[in-house]
Amino acid sequence: MQAQFCTGMAVACLLDTMREFSSSLLRSSSAPEVRLVHDDFAGWDAYVARHTSACTYHQSGWKAVIEQSFGHQTRYLEAVEGKRIVGVLPLVVMKSLLFGRFVVSLPYFNYGGILADHQDAEQALLDAARGLAIGEAATHLELRHRAPHGLGLIPKRHKVTMLLGLQPDVERQWREFDPKLRNQVRKAEKSGLKIQTGGEELLDSFYRIFARNMRDLGTPVYGKEFFQAILTNFPASTKIFICRLQEQPVAAGLTVTFKDTVEMPWAASLREYRHLCGNMLVYWEAIKFSIMQGFGTFDFGRSTPDGGTFKFKEQWGARPVPLTWEYWTVNPGQLPEMSPSNPKYQWLIQIWKRLPMQVANRVGPLIARAIP
Repeated sequence: MQAQFCTGMAVACLLDTMREFSSSLLRSSSAPEVRLVHDDFAGWDAYVARHTSACTYHQSGWKAVIEQSFGHQTRYLEAVEGKRIVGVLPLVVMKSLLFGRFVVSLPYFNYGGILADHQDAEQALLDAARGLAIGEAATHLELRHRAPHGLGLIPKRHKVTMLLGLQPDVERQWREFDPKLRNQVRKAEKSGLKIQTGGEELLDSFYRIFARNMRDLGTPVYGKEFFQAILTNFPASTKIFICRLQEQPVAAGLTVTFKDTVEMPWAASLREYRHLCGNMLVYWEAIKFSIMQGFGTFDFGRSTPDGGTFKFKEQWGARPVPLTWEYWTVNPGQLPEMSPSNPKYQWLIQIWKRLPMQVANRVGPLIARAIP
């Protein structure tokens, strides 16, 4: 009787194994096809526009921005079932003497990674990206996801994005702010600071402030052509805010809009004028613009928890949302470390802060193109 029971159990286990194997084959045979997209992005951008988890950096226009500004090779992967797009993954192949070869989605920006309808499409895109990275002899693949995708990748949760849910009208938003913050905005206004908004015509003023601020922080600056490419490829969804003391630009920001969100990824101010709170006026004017245009969220961009920029953004009422950057590496468990907070870069940062602006602006873009 016991032998019969054991035999029955063995048969049942065998049948279960066969069923699992058959299901696996079925899933494999119906896996989405992944293809490279070179020039016809109409279907891609339509897919991004209707996907609820998409961010602006999934749009194909950023491909041209990266290629025109930095000269990197891009690989835009699309997962399809029949004629229907079920996922996309924009990738940039980075090659440099500083950090070697690696693949990122997407460098220079806060977000990127896989955008898909279901896990089969996610897995197909990841498999293709991993194969591409191996083919490029890359040390790792970095996907800048806003939430974990559960694909067996190594997660890194060292950054947060700071999001402010906007009130329906400007007055209600103003009342939501702390009195200290409101006083800083009033101080800027009483000091005679004025805001000018526009596009490409303000790029020179923006870049002078941004480049100076980056030098003072000890960080190589992007070339002006990077911001020119952004404004050229996204004229309807970008805006520059310049804060002036009479004719002198003292603070600036550049916003990018997508769906319900206004993001300010790049902002800066001149140190000698910071006591006038021009940066506060820039952010307040950008928030007012967002509300008046009917947007629901203001994205202050990413920060290190409890760092200086984190606290600045937190005072506006922005809430931290953890980001999950996910990695595949050639050497399992060995994550890349390219952060400027890495102690081995501190001496370089101190030297950079002392460079003349002409030198920093000439050499900086050559280094910045290699830092994702």
